[in-house]
Amino acid sequence: MKLQELVRILDTELQPWQFRDYCPNGLQVEGRDEVLRVATGVTACEAVIDQAIAWKADAILVHHGYFWKNEQAQITGMKKRRLQKLLTHDISLLGYHLPLDAHTTMGNNATLAKLLGLTETGPLDPAESRPIGNVGEVDQSTSLDDFSAMIESTLGRKPLVISGGDHPIKTVAWCTGGAQSLLGKAVEAGVDAYISGEISESTVHTAREEGIHYISAGHHATERGGVQALGAWLAAEYGIEHQFFDIGNPV
Repeated sequence: MKLQELVRILDTELQPWQFRDYCPNGLQVEGRDEVLRVATGVTACEAVIDQAIAWKADAILVHHGYFWKNEQAQITGMKKRRLQKLLTHDISLLGYHLPLDAHTTMGNNATLAKLLGLTETGPLDPAESRPIGNVGEVDQSTSLDDFSAMIESTLGRKPLVISGGDHPIKTVAWCTGGAQSLLGKAVEAGVDAYISGEISESTVHTAREEGIHYISAGHHATERGGVQALGAWLAAEYGIEHQFFDIGNPV
């Protein structure tokens, strides 16, 4: 299909205009006009670009793209190398950040819930018109050790686990990526445990003192699902060839 048609389809599905984000969502770097192959990855790092070039991709679709708020504007060093490869090979870059977190079926939070067997019961922040976190529950009450072991097995990464006491886990809140600041919302929701990608020093104390288990399962590990689901949807609905490039990341 035409590049602009692909952008229209993704924008219509993800509705980026509904979010106040830290980066531009949608087409970030314009490449060739025709798109047959779309490579996906969590982050538009140089390794993903190199693999997309080798695969002869026409476009790269990611969760973490470029041009973040407060980043240096100069095109030097790493930024130059990345952009130079995209422009030299005429490959488009499309990035969707918060809109991909929030999508109700293909979003990072939705796909993480499916992977972990969580049943959503509501938004993490009811005041948000397009909430990016969720609350829900597990099928059966379980211990923190067993729940953490299941997450490690499912995501292929050992999580950092902070115990909030001796209580089992039945109710859970979750928000993928760097969402440690939303721990307070999980406390307000009264859940047994909170899952996110990252953790800060201060949130360790909050979890212990508020009596809520905190599971830091990895920023990259919790956000692989969204772009994979979106790429698979493009392939199924529109015949776009799709390949996910999972560049290992310990964070």
